[in-house]
Amino acid sequence: MADQLLGSFVWCELMTTDMSGAESFYKTVVGWNPAPFAPDGSYVVFNKPGGDGGAGGMMLLPDAARQMGATPHWLMHVGTPDVDATAMRIAQLGGRVVKQPADIPGTGRFAVVSDPTGAMFGIYQPDASMAGQSRGPQSLGDFSWFELYTPNPDAAWNFYSAMFGWEKTSAMDMGEMGVYQMFGRGGGIPNGGMMQPPPGAPAAWMPYALVKDAKGAAELITANGGQIVNGPMEVPGGDWIVQGIDPQGVMFSLHSLNPAAAQAAAPEPERASAPGTQRKPAKKAAPAKKKATPKKKAAPAKKAAPKKKAVTKSASNRYAPKGWDMEVRKRPKAKAKPVKKSAKPAKKKAASKPAKTVKRSVAKKKAPKKPKKK
Repeated sequence: MADQLLGSFVWCELMTTDMSGAESFYKTVVGWNPAPFAPDGSYVVFNKPGGDGGAGGMMLLPDAARQMGATPHWLMHVGTPDVDATAMRIAQLGGRVVKQPADIPGTGRFAVVSDPTGAMFGIYQPDASMAGQSRGPQSLGDFSWFELYTPNPDAAWNFYSAMFGWEKTSAMDMGEMGVYQMFGRGGGIPNGGMMQPPPGAPAAWMPYALVKDAKGAAELITANGGQIVNGPMEVPGGDWIVQGIDPQGVMFSLHSLNPAAAQAAAPEPERASAPGTQRKPAKKAAPAKKKATPKKKAAPAKKAAPKKKAVTKSASNRYAPKGWDMEVRKRPKAKAKPVKKSAKPAKKKAASKPAKTVKRSVAKKKAPKKPKKK
């Protein structure tokens, strides 16, 4: 169980200056159902829309944090079987312990730390009675992706891989923004990524909450007093994301799965059967083959070289530059000048030949469609 807990993303907390306003905003935008956890209402849990557990929590930004210059933000927590040992190890690897380990009665033990590049996060050790509990499969309202903005991706990677055993999965070259390195906890399945922050932005973690439709959520953000920072936009793989700022000034991100991917799984059998039904009429439609037979009859007409030129013209119209196509058109005229007597019949044949070539081109277009249907 310790191996499953270490390095996993277990909880996210919103540190805000207006709990009532934040409750209303995220309930509308994400679909969370806020519920008080502490008797005095000082801590609120954001329950998922399906009612199958909490996705995160919310509390007022502590005065001590404000005095240190902290502003409202989301704080991501990484699991560990031993908070105290992990905090010591973080300091040894060049990180910093911002808040020393402390108990949460009946829940667990936590600490607030930062990595060597300055990105803050929490570490959490669940209580013994909760250590074996599983969060279950991911569902709407869960935090589905965790992104690190760091000015030194190499140093950050060395820290997190040594501390939590994370493994690199795949990467994308983002040009001037550098490389977007994805990572996971084994098995080649990514659950986060890291990249350089935009100019002037500090090192920070950004969790993404899973919603049904990121584009629809973007409209709700602006309609409820928030601002759009980035998106909504499609990312590689067909998923959609949107990043915004809530009314209290906290940056947050939303993520929705590729709608086509979910729909494609079910319709696949129908799509497979549809071509099968079309294959039969395709075989009955012998006229296409009959059109191909005139090609053999027209074979003796190969003596007239213009036929090949007519085929190259059709190809040039699709793929070649316009200037090259004009040169091809000029060449037949130059050859037609010395043959004055046969020029007239040649024109008649040319008039009939293009018609045949059009049929041939159509036949050629229909021929490749059959293997595609198979």
